Amino acid sequence: MATSKPAGRNQPANDRTVAHNRKARFNYTVLEVIEAGLALTGTEIKSIREGRVSIGEAYVRPREGELWLVDAHIAHYPPAGPANHETTRDRKLLLHRKEIRQLTSRVNTAAATIVPLRLYVTHGIAKIEIALAKGKRRYDKRVAIAKRETDRQIRRAVGHRVKV
Repeated sequence: MATSKPAGRNQPANDRTVAHNRKARFNYTVLEVIEAGLALTGTEIKSIREGRVSIGEAYVRPREGELWLVDAHIAHYPPAGPANHETTRDRKLLLHRKEIRQLTSRVNTAAATIVPLRLYVTHGIAKIEIALAKGKRRYDKRVAIAKRETDRQIRRAVGHRVKV
């Protein structure tokens, strides 16, 4: 069910991305990207399909041999009325036991962390793309900003040249 992909691979055409963690690639160096399922309630999946979710503040924590998504905000589903879910409860990630053991050991030994990159729906099922990542230092972030600015200036210069 869960597959490992190289960092930066494009998404398949049949996936509908619901939420992105845009700051993750800026704040962390992504080492490995893994797809995982989510254990959700009925109102949570309905709210996700409507796009009422935020994973910007979320992170993944190993606990008792399982991986849990912490601080992901899934808004209430209004038609459910009083039978709604808790918006920021911890949600269990569905991975093979071997993958959980590998990720947990790499987090403990390599001073890495696990961050969610994007949440998407494929064939009616919610999946989350998580990444084993190392935090960037402040100077690494400055280098990334400088590279982005120079690339933008180059694109502008080439664009003006072509138009003339």
